[in-house]
Amino acid sequence: MGGGNAQGSEIVDISSYLPLVSSFNESIRPLLDAVDKLRHLRVIEEGIQLPTIVVVGDQSSGKSSVLESLAGISLPRGQGICTRVPLVMRLQHNPSPKLELSLEFNGNTVITDEDHVSDAINDATAVIAGCGKGISNTPLILLYIIPEESIILNVLSATVDFTTCESIRMSQKVDKTGVRTLAVVTKADKSPEGLLEKVTADDVNIGLGYVCVRNRIGDESYEEARREEARLFETHPLLSKLDKSMVGVPVLAQKLMQIQATIISKCLPDIVRQIDDKLNANISELDKMPKKMSSVSEAMTAFISIIVSAKETLRKILVRGEFDEYPDDKKMHCTARLVEMLNEYKNTLYSCPESDPKRDFLVEEIEVFEEAQGIKLPNFLGHNVFQSILWRKVEGISKMPVRFLEQVWQYIESVVISVLLHHSSNYHQLQCSIKQAGFNIIAKMKERSTNWVVETVQMEKLTDYTSSPDYLKDWNYLMAQKQKFLDDMSKTSVVANGNLRDFGHVLNQAPQTTIQGLGVVRIGHLKNDWNVLNQAFDLKMRMVAYWKIVLWRLVDFMALHLQYSVKNLVNEEMEPEFINELMVSNGGEILKLLEESPAVSCKRVKLKMSIKKLTESKEVVAKILDKHGA
Repeated sequence: MGGGNAQGSEIVDISSYLPLVSSFNESIRPLLDAVDKLRHLRVIEEGIQLPTIVVVGDQSSGKSSVLESLAGISLPRGQGICTRVPLVMRLQHNPSPKLELSLEFNGNTVITDEDHVSDAINDATAVIAGCGKGISNTPLILLYIIPEESIILNVLSATVDFTTCESIRMSQKVDKTGVRTLAVVTKADKSPEGLLEKVTADDVNIGLGYVCVRNRIGDESYEEARREEARLFETHPLLSKLDKSMVGVPVLAQKLMQIQATIISKCLPDIVRQIDDKLNANISELDKMPKKMSSVSEAMTAFISIIVSAKETLRKILVRGEFDEYPDDKKMHCTARLVEMLNEYKNTLYSCPESDPKRDFLVEEIEVFEEAQGIKLPNFLGHNVFQSILWRKVEGISKMPVRFLEQVWQYIESVVISVLLHHSSNYHQLQCSIKQAGFNIIAKMKERSTNWVVETVQMEKLTDYTSSPDYLKDWNYLMAQKQKFLDDMSKTSVVANGNLRDFGHVLNQAPQTTIQGLGVVRIGHLKNDWNVLNQAFDLKMRMVAYWKIVLWRLVDFMALHLQYSVKNLVNEEMEPEFINELMVSNGGEILKLLEESPAVSCKRVKLKMSIKKLTESKEVVAKILDKHGA
């Protein structure tokens, strides 16, 4: 018994057998037996749908009464909503003359008998849906009637307009043409007028036809109810006009049995295919699972295999730029992500204030030049002046390379740990050790990189040299514009209070000049000290030309360092670190490390149980197919 009701409709599933033994024949019984065995094996839990007759109907349409007539047992009765949860009724052939009844719900099985089955259902309903008139919503009704294997038995009251029934609208959602819908019309004795026209006109597309019935009333026995039903449809002036092939519970039972036998025969080949597919998939998945370790040598072989496979994955994604193992996970497209980070680092260096040659043009150079004056020859530019400015500029960007490396190694760490955990996913204990080893090795690589970049920055701060011809080329190109700069400076004047007035430019426009390679440069803040300006311009252009070299080295050398470090990490550093973590930190208890995780053990058990269940199901279906020559 499961939960589920919606919009005043209820649902019951008759799984395999109907109680009217006289309706069975030898060609139908084996088919029903086979499906019942499959249902008993719970093959539906493997996602394999079985042919099912599902009863739906509006509230008080008589669903429970129809089921009572078919099953020969009493169901809960009363005012309003009586059946508040879906009732899955399995009626099985039993050679014993004694009726055996049991109720299954919420994982429990309750043995009952014919006199107490109604009370047992009420008790179970209270557990599932609560007391009062609450209705359980799980699972939803539509889930039962959506599968193509389901036959919909739509119970309609003769007292209502069929086109307004919610159960009709529900079945039409999933069976628009009605090819798998059979209608049962109840309460024919209460509203016989126009019933013949309603069932013959078929305004609601009932493809499998109609059967009109009279259900048991009051304390009638089932035998008395059938006699009264037969008399009603034979003697009633209106109901007797109905064709005998569409009246009576026995006719309904016969039709249901024939319909179910037909759909079983139709569905069996597909059921066989589904069982085969699921069985083969489970066997394949079980074969792919790592075998349990029984010796240290087996465990060591498995461990080395994990490390080798993890290293190969890292080579592919970190070194070779192959992403076939992670086609849709952009985070694991490592070479592309590293290039993005490197470009961002480059842009940060080139766009920082220290790299803007027009900012406070010549101010720093003049200040340094003035502070470097001494008793010495005039117009002599000392090397210490250049180095003083270089030190300041490099110091200004010194944290950028360090921050970039921290970002890169944090990213590489996440990738390495992800790959290691993936390849050791079957061994929880090993994952803990291998993860720690991953953290250890990345920490060492990060420390080396940080030391390297700090040393590199220190070299750039304290020494200046390049063999690149671009330095002199750029410097000469910039110096060729010095006279134009001095001419533009001569057009400006500085008043005593420090305000600027530009006689050579448009009124109120700040004095400026254009230097090819730098662009428009403001010069109104400079004093017309030609000796200082001459040397400051020279110093500035040397720094502009050399700063390009510094930035180029900080970017290109960083790229080379990263490529070297990543290759070294994968090819040289990983394996010794992992073995050290395994053998030293864990005392060589490799068998313990390679114990299956609870999740993997559970998965193995489930797969074995599923394979056993599917194998037995396959044998059941094979026998019936052999017997029927399918």
